[in-house]
Amino acid sequence: MGTLALTDAHPGDRGYPQGQRGVGLINQPGLMPRAPRRPPQLRGRVFRGSTAVSRGLLTRNDLRSSAWRSLFRDVYADAQVTVTHDVRCAAVGRWLIPSGAAIAGRAAAGLYGCASPTAGDPIDGLIPMATRVGPTTGIHIHHGVIDPGDTVDRAGVRVTSPARTCWDIARWLEVVEAVVVIDSMLAKRLTTVTALREYALDRAGRRGWRSLLRAVDLADAGAESPQESRTRVRLVLAGLPRPETQWVVAEQGRFVARLDLAWPQFKVAVEYDGLWHDDPEQLHRDRRRLNRLLGRRLDSAARDSRAPPGRLRRIPVRGPGGPTGALPLHPMTMIALQVGSSGLPRPGGHYFIDGARS
Repeated sequence: MGTLALTDAHPGDRGYPQGQRGVGLINQPGLMPRAPRRPPQLRGRVFRGSTAVSRGLLTRNDLRSSAWRSLFRDVYADAQVTVTHDVRCAAVGRWLIPSGAAIAGRAAAGLYGCASPTAGDPIDGLIPMATRVGPTTGIHIHHGVIDPGDTVDRAGVRVTSPARTCWDIARWLEVVEAVVVIDSMLAKRLTTVTALREYALDRAGRRGWRSLLRAVDLADAGAESPQESRTRVRLVLAGLPRPETQWVVAEQGRFVARLDLAWPQFKVAVEYDGLWHDDPEQLHRDRRRLNRLLGRRLDSAARDSRAPPGRLRRIPVRGPGGPTGALPLHPMTMIALQVGSSGLPRPGGHYFIDGARS
């Protein structure tokens, strides 16, 4: 435990004998700094600092010690507590937003297990229109109409319902990231496409109802990772037809492969290669597996510093009479996209179809 720098304390403050002052303890030779006070009532807990002080458990100086971690204004945690997104949401829901408000947006999606916010990400709070709250560092305040059924109790924390969470996500995030969350909500069966469409149509005319319909039309419960969702949506937004997800290829009733994205009517498929394929050998092993299963030659993405970063390039496919969009001659054309954790192709990525460079 590091050295504790103590500030001046008036006589009678808790932590000092009556009539003594905590001055110069660090610089006086032969004196050891005092260990931070950790009352048993607060160990392993998150608490309001003002409450701990009013009950005489700690002083304001104690709260500045290494024994405690500030989460929000006047909200502290025992430094030995692992502070997670869920812990911070519980603190916001209990102490920092008013009655009738709820944890919302990506924060709510994280509580449902449908997003992966970090412990340091801001918490979205949905506040009734007529309620005014002051700004608090670490909390994004959103005012809006909250209909009956729009909030639920989840382990003691008031959270927006799955449908309301999708509505807010579609309003507050750009469409690709909104679909990532909605895909996960659908995959976990927390809601359905029909329910989300009805929710949007019931609120036709309100700000955000078209955004939800658009995101739902792009969503697919078959996505198995956020990166797959991002890849699929970007391909569709780039003009490709909507693909089938997790398409199973079989030959005479025998399983051959399961493909991330497929256009069976065109005999085209896309395989997503994620971060674990930073290992070139693993990438080549995966390609050899697909080549062996499909009997096709599949080239991996190569790096090319000339390609513009952050953009999904068009992939031309040629038929007998020249370019034909997504209608290849081959029995199965495989496209390998090597992308980063954001779901975008790697900066400088170069992509191939059966050896024909795009």
